[in-house]
Amino acid sequence: MDFIDEHGFRANVGIILTDGGGRVLIAGRRGRGGWQFPQGGIQPEETSEAAMFRELREEVGLAPDDVELVGSTEGWLRYRLPDRYIRRERTPLCIGQKQRWFLLQLTTDQSRVRFDLSPQPEFDRCRWVDYWRPVKEVVYFKRPVYVQALHELAPLAFPNDAPPPPPAWWPRRWQRALSERQG
Repeated sequence: MDFIDEHGFRANVGIILTDGGGRVLIAGRRGRGGWQFPQGGIQPEETSEAAMFRELREEVGLAPDDVELVGSTEGWLRYRLPDRYIRRERTPLCIGQKQRWFLLQLTTDQSRVRFDLSPQPEFDRCRWVDYWRPVKEVVYFKRPVYVQALHELAPLAFPNDAPPPPPAWWPRRWQRALSERQG
């Protein structure tokens, strides 16, 4: 059972797994064409960190010993679901997700990533991509949260260098939003 707050947002964790070389893991949704970061709901009485490690194991087969926890977002990042995805017959009504994002660095071989540890795997493939690429790959309504999470965690992902600039294909409104946060 997931936790949905009084405003209708489901508490959730997102996982940005880096290879330490500027690339991040995105996973392909089983039976669908979509790509996204691993993520999942926080159960009642579960901490966000405990939920993150549980989801890491369930979704990509990694244990806490396979990663280093580098950092997390300060607070919740929220997105609303488009109306067509809201299941109005359910109670409590969920209108979107509030997410705490975690940045992890893989400390074991990439071959340890696997999708068969859950009875109903969410993913069936993965790939390592440039840091900003997941924004283009994820479903459209999650893109602003991906921009926020990647931007907030970029200094931790690139501690010795400046993070790469956002790609030229980003819409101007995202570029402006990042400029406003930085300035």
